[in-house]
Amino acid sequence: MVEIPRTEVNERLARELDWNLLRSFVVLAEAGSVTAAADRLGLTQPTMSAALKRLEERLEKRLIERGPGHFRLTEAGKLLYGEAVEIHGAILRLGTAMRDVSDQVRGHVRIAMASHVVCPLFDETLTAFHAAHPNATLSIDVSASRDALAAVTARRASLAVCLVRDRSPRLNYLRLFREFFGLFCGPSHPLFGREGLRMADLSGQSSVSFVTDRMSDALRPVTMMRAEAELEERVVGTSAHLEEVRRMIVAGLGIGPLPLHVVRRDIEDGLLWQLPPYEKMPAIDVHVVWNPQARMNRAESALLDGLRTRIEATPIAGRTYA
Repeated sequence: MVEIPRTEVNERLARELDWNLLRSFVVLAEAGSVTAAADRLGLTQPTMSAALKRLEERLEKRLIERGPGHFRLTEAGKLLYGEAVEIHGAILRLGTAMRDVSDQVRGHVRIAMASHVVCPLFDETLTAFHAAHPNATLSIDVSASRDALAAVTARRASLAVCLVRDRSPRLNYLRLFREFFGLFCGPSHPLFGREGLRMADLSGQSSVSFVTDRMSDALRPVTMMRAEAELEERVVGTSAHLEEVRRMIVAGLGIGPLPLHVVRRDIEDGLLWQLPPYEKMPAIDVHVVWNPQARMNRAESALLDGLRTRIEATPIAGRTYA
């Protein structure tokens, strides 16, 4: 005769044992008779007796000794009753715990954002996120792109929306949108309002720019555009914030680079004048960056998932702003 390993017997018992039989046994043990237990469960006496018989057969143990005026749990019956009561209590606690779990997504999302990112797709994602998860909160910290990336690397930020020059293997990157940079001057500048300008007309003019406008940084194509225009090598003013670079250009400190789609209204309002080059302007990609090693809360995961879904569903042509 081949002996079946005990672990296999236990696994089969766990797989095949019916909780309803255990529940009936608990009631039977507490009621002290088949008739009383059947009444409590709304069953007939034969049904109750059959349930007890199936349980004893499944366990291969006699659980109750009964006869006229006699009802007593066997040792196996006492052991089963104690375990079944614990199981019953666990199931009751599970029901309470599940009721207490809220389906509402809560948590805080901290976004490290490059200055003055204008992206309808990103804004639409925020709108949908708030509508779906009104109990979640978020904050947006504006900084230079390198500082935004440092915050994500150090897990101080949930994600970053910024420029990227060199990719770290510790982070994940997804292109959010592409923008094009042009050169501009303000109303007090001698080139403001002049038509038919050529790159040579910009030679020697003073300039302002971003702190990342360097050959070794994220705005390298913009640096090359300024070099081709032969602007004065000395940069009069710099900032990590687009609004402040714009301020210096409008104030007449010098010629400076700005994203075309961001300053369209300023051009229409007569605050900025676009200068050469008018074609083949440098394209700059803005990325969503996150740390795959960071343990995200439900709100962070929901926002990132929503953003990735929209990006992947929108061809790059729909995310290119000229």
